[in-house]
Amino acid sequence: MELGLGGAVAVVTGASRGIGLAVTAALVAEGAHVVAGARVPGPDLEALVRAGKAHALAVDLGTADGPGRLAELALAEFGRIDVLVNNVGAVTPRPNGFLLVTDDEWTRSVTLNLLSAVRATRAVLPTMVTAGRGSIVTVASVNAVLPDPGVIDYSAAKAALVNFTKSVSKEFGSRGIRANTINPGPVATDLWLGAGGVAETLAATTGANPDAVAGEAAAHAVTGRFTRPAEVANLVAFLASDRVAGNITGATFAIDGGYAAETH
Repeated sequence: MELGLGGAVAVVTGASRGIGLAVTAALVAEGAHVVAGARVPGPDLEALVRAGKAHALAVDLGTADGPGRLAELALAEFGRIDVLVNNVGAVTPRPNGFLLVTDDEWTRSVTLNLLSAVRATRAVLPTMVTAGRGSIVTVASVNAVLPDPGVIDYSAAKAALVNFTKSVSKEFGSRGIRANTINPGPVATDLWLGAGGVAETLAATTGANPDAVAGEAAAHAVTGRFTRPAEVANLVAFLASDRVAGNITGATFAIDGGYAAETH
């Protein structure tokens, strides 16, 4: 299917690895110009930059001006922004329970998982409004609809992120701007499976094997596996496309292998 993204200008946050890197690669493959932001651009993102297929900015998207700096780079390079992908986020398991989650931990989680998207969206909307078109695709989480005390602050922030995106879709839909959300379940990335990831952190707390923790999480999906980053990226590209998703806005799409089927 031809998505019609050739020549589009896309901003992607949290693009150095995992879902964000897969999104960047998918949009580049569709012919888009991608401006990618990450605190530390990794070798795979840098390879896309060296190949002339993307621009990258080393930026802390958890700071007040970080998302705006990324938007400014896109505008300086291309003069417009057609697509924003709010992907940056992080989760820290809270195995010791809610009462031991501090104000500082809540603030860090809400800042990165919610405010970074609020700030990026605020930065790109003026140019989209002027153009009379644009697509904002926000990567939230299955925990937005499946609250989990083990990631209580992350769950709350992601639920707020879905709510925020729906509000944006209502205010700006009449101006040609679409805003949609994706709720992935566990994805085969370092966030879950890497050193210091969710599986390893939970295993250290319970004395289990990280592979067993990951296997148990995968078993909750009716497909019996984690979602692949490229599968999320393909859905992002679909929603970014006015050609095939031009009347889709204010929607939330689960890509979780049936992990949270009971909430749908």
